[in-house]
Formats: sequence, structure tokens, C-alpha cells
Amino acid sequence: MNTPAALPIVRLKSDRSPGHPWVWSAQVHKPEAKLPPGSLVEVHDARGRFVGRAFWNGHARIALRLLDTHPDADIDAGWIAARIARAVQLRRDWLQLDAVSDAWRVVHSEGDDLSGLIVDRYADVLVIEYFAAGMWRFREAIHAALLTHFPGAQLYWFAESHVQKQESFDCRSPEVPAPFEVHEHGLRFHAAPGLGHKTGFFADQRDNRRRFAELAKGRRVLDLCCNAGGFAVHAMAAGAREAVGVDLDAGILEVARANAAANGVEVSFEQSDIFDWVRAAVARGERYDAVILDPAKLTRDRSKVMDALKKYFAMNRMALDIIPPGGLLLTCSCTGLVGEGEFLEMLRRVALNAGREIQVLEVRGAGADHPFRTDVPEGRYLKAVFCRVE
Repeated sequence: MNTPAALPIVRLKSDRSPGHPWVWSAQVHKPEAKLPPGSLVEVHDARGRFVGRAFWNGHARIALRLLDTHPDADIDAGWIAARIARAVQLRRDWLQLDAVSDAWRVVHSEGDDLSGLIVDRYADVLVIEYFAAGMWRFREAIHAALLTHFPGAQLYWFAESHVQKQESFDCRSPEVPAPFEVHEHGLRFHAAPGLGHKTGFFADQRDNRRRFAELAKGRRVLDLCCNAGGFAVHAMAAGAREAVGVDLDAGILEVARANAAANGVEVSFEQSDIFDWVRAAVARGERYDAVILDPAKLTRDRSKVMDALKKYFAMNRMALDIIPPGGLLLTCSCTGLVGEGEFLEMLRRVALNAGREIQVLEVRGAGADHPFRTDVPEGRYLKAVFCRVE
């Protein structure tokens, strides 16, 4: 093996292993020489022992993103290609995802040991999201490696504005692809990258959509924060009696209507604030015996977690008002900073406040194409709790 190139050294303030691939700025001694954001560095502990190689960013809260702890590792285009190949092998050889869908996550950041990088595959389009200046500096190697596994694919890449500001890099995206069709468990959906809805389609809920549909047969379905209508469409295709989807975003509801039409099912999609809609429906005496509540991420700030839990409480308490005894509730959280235990405790308080029993049937998460490392609990961001409400 070739000897890795000499790198600038960044020292930790502690002589203990960080225990997480993210190392915060307060945990390190800043190097004497000013290094550009995303520079490769060698990390040593307070006693001078080798810890690993990492991306350095003196402008970001995450000062170091540890990439490899092997002393012989050389972080180069070959290293990138090997990590991406391993990620693709997991999805294709182990999980056999090509038989289920052509919309799945190719790279899940730390879950695939590629901190700061997410890649989603939608048919012949690869959507690449950058979270770190270091990964952005390797973009040519990343794009080349992806094209070896998906030859002829169209690449679309982006980074959210707050990420570019925090990480100090300028990501210029190519022209946004037109919406296109993807397939999931035999159903057809439109993916629309670049419209501000994640990377274009919520592939993480793929297995939960199918499970909900199995439980919702013969029921009246209400899909709150429905986005592109995936849950409602799956439910109707599986034999639900009726379905309504509610979302505040008029643009994504047009995609939802197209999804229903593409699958030959009837779903009523309505633009409204979910609180206003449910209050009006309850006043009319309406009840739905299978309800999905899947709001967008509520916070990225650890100091705002309690505020997020209060919002989850309010939404779930409101949802109980429209569910009759014996009804089904699937309540979800994609806020990674809210842990599973905190989310379940919120549901306990909702049940107590409402004077109703919430019987948890299953607690699920994202599909297996969204793996997480045991030392990065943030990677297990999605909670999907299937409940019977008495």
C-alpha cells in the first residue's frame, strides 16, 4: 500500500477517542496555519497519538469530520470510489432493491462512511446533496465513481443555502431536471428534484407506505402533511375505502394529483393548514379511521428540541380528535434531534391529555437503504410509529 501523503495535523484537546465522526470546534486546538474549509488533515489526540484522517473546517460548528481511522488510509479518488462501490453493493446485492423500486438511497452520509454526502437514485437521475465543504472538493471523483455504477445517468447536485453558509463553500447546481417517473412496489410516482422537497421523493418511507396500506384496507384514510401523496395512493391501491390528503403547499399537491392519476386511484387532495382543516372536519362530525401524520423536519437546532416536541404534541393531540375508537394512527418524525424515546414519551402525554389509549403496534424507521452507524444515532432520524387508538 502506498504511504499516505503528509497532511497538516490537528490536535484534540482530549486524549480520549471522540467516539463520533463529528468533532466540534470546542474539542480541538486550531492549527497555527490557516487551512481552507474542507482541507484534509491528520488528527492526533492530546498525547500525540494518531486518531484518523478527516475533513477540517475552521468556520463550521463541526470542525472535523473523521473519514478513516486506519493509519495507511489515503483519502483520494480511489478511496471515494471504494466507499461508493461498497454502498452500491449493499443496495443491489444484499438488499436487492432493484427488484422493489428504482428510487432508493445510494449513499447515506455517515451510514456509508461518507460524511457530508447523500446520493439518491431516481430511475436514470442521481440527485447528490452536499453537506460538507470537504465532500464538495471531491465532487469530480464522486461524480465519476457514481457514473461507473449508473452509466448514462443524469447527475443533479445541490447544497442547501444554510449548509453552504455554515460550511463556507459555493455549490453551483446544474439545470434542474424536469419531473420524471419512478416506481415503487408496482406503483408509479413523479419525482421532482430541486423543488425544495428533500432530494425529490421521500424514498425513506417506501416500506412504511406499503405497511400502512396493508393496515388501511377498507378504511377511510386521512393523509396529513401528505406531500406528494405517497401514503394515500398506496392505501387506495391496496383497497382503502376513501382517501383525503392535506398539505399547505399547492405546488406539491399538483404532483400528488398526478401520482393518483398515474395509478388510477381517486384521492381528494386539499390545500390547507392541517389544524384548520381538522378543526373544520371535526366540527362537521367527520371521522377517519386510518390517519397518517408526517410533518416536515421541525428543527435543526438542539436548543429548539423542546419547541419541536410541543409542536408534535399539538399535532398528534389534534389528530386524535378525528380518529374513532379502534382507528389507526401512523405518526412520524423526521427530526433527527428528537430521539425515539422522546417521541414515544410525547405520545404518552398526548394519550393522557386526550383520555384515550394509544396502543403502539410497531416502531419503524427508514428503509435499510438508510443505514446508520451505532456511534451516529443522528443517522436514525426517521421515527414511524404505528398505533391503534382506543
